[in-house]
Amino acid sequence: MTSSSVNPLFTTMVVVVVNTLNPMNLRYITLLMLLFSLSVVAQKSIHNLWTAALQEHVDDDGNVNYKSWKEDTTYLDNYIQTLEDNPPTKVWSKNDSLAYFINSYNAVTVKLILDNYPLKSIKNLITPWGLKRFTLDGKKISLNDIEHEILRKMNEPRIHFAINCASASCPKLINVAFESHTMETQLEEVTRDFINDPERNKISEKKIQLSRIFQWFDADFGNKKERIAFIRKYANQSFGENPKVSFLTYDWLLND
Repeated sequence: MTSSSVNPLFTTMVVVVVNTLNPMNLRYITLLMLLFSLSVVAQKSIHNLWTAALQEHVDDDGNVNYKSWKEDTTYLDNYIQTLEDNPPTKVWSKNDSLAYFINSYNAVTVKLILDNYPLKSIKNLITPWGLKRFTLDGKKISLNDIEHEILRKMNEPRIHFAINCASASCPKLINVAFESHTMETQLEEVTRDFINDPERNKISEKKIQLSRIFQWFDADFGNKKERIAFIRKYANQSFGENPKVSFLTYDWLLND
């Protein structure tokens, strides 16, 4: 969300309406506008920190240079602290919250790897997704909590191509932060990129071999017919009405 997303006509209409209100209602509207403005500022400053860190250590193909990142985690540490200090509020939009929690998941995952680097796979760690490593509203939560209790409940299946588990078969860790005002474009891009990546999905006219993400989280994509329709929407390769579906082996080696 940025201040440029606020329509001037909307602002003019608010002023007109405010002028007709009594002093008590005027104070209430003013407070709401102040909260909205603070939300805009907080969102912008928070995610700029994450983009700065990503630009330094992640290439355009999503490969992460954990070795160099471990030498200086200042941006990452400051970003996670800023996230914890600025949790979502009731005035945030759905896209504000998506940006916050997608970026939180990815940043906490990177921090987990760096704290244990060098290692070959996130699965070398004991219950990596169950560790309580992030503070939200004063409560310690895990990666599982962010993914299953928050993001998956937002009714947005494309989040599965935005969050990264630090592994070769995971969706790429893009080297810019997810932002509220670009959320729809970013979700479309990462979904299309993932589905058409032959290392992650193999699609032909009669057969499609899918990432196990579509198996593990099948309920998020609907029934079998709806899941096929979802893939067809984004796939560059056309395929028949009843393709043979199988799932590829998942590569848990580090995404470096």
